[in-house]
Amino acid sequence: MLALGNLATKRAPWLLLGFSTLLLELVALYFQYGMKLEPCIMCIYQRVAIFGIMGSGFITAIAPNLMVMRLIGFGTWAVSAIWGLSIAIEHVSIQGNTDPFSFVTCDRIPNFPDWLPLHQWIPDIFEARGDCGDINWRLFDLTMPQWMIVVFAGYTAIFATVFLIRLATAKKL
Repeated sequence: MLALGNLATKRAPWLLLGFSTLLLELVALYFQYGMKLEPCIMCIYQRVAIFGIMGSGFITAIAPNLMVMRLIGFGTWAVSAIWGLSIAIEHVSIQGNTDPFSFVTCDRIPNFPDWLPLHQWIPDIFEARGDCGDINWRLFDLTMPQWMIVVFAGYTAIFATVFLIRLATAKKL
């Protein structure tokens, strides 16, 4: 267990975290541009959460031996993974709403802070063009937001495991 606790101070695990999310972003861009599946606002928010996890991996990999970098990495990872999971769950709920008298809609313009209008700066990645209720893709009978629940739950579980092992072994180091 002591060896697992030391993983957070090594560069490779943080790079693995960053590159795993980079791969997910590349897949998302393939869906958007290769398969012509336009992202909705919930997809954009999930994309931002994935970028948050990616940033935590790559930034912490700069100096994982520094506690301040690990704290920033763990904090960003946790917030991004849990927020992404919450958005994915909400997205599945929107897609599952079959009540014909319910008017579930999603915005077209992301609610980014005024000082960070990503949808204006990089519209090819952060502009919402799709509808949240549309189900245009399935794999093993799971929709894309259902797969994102799996992805974000995985990142959340890995975070919790790594962080708790780090806490448990930190006193012994």
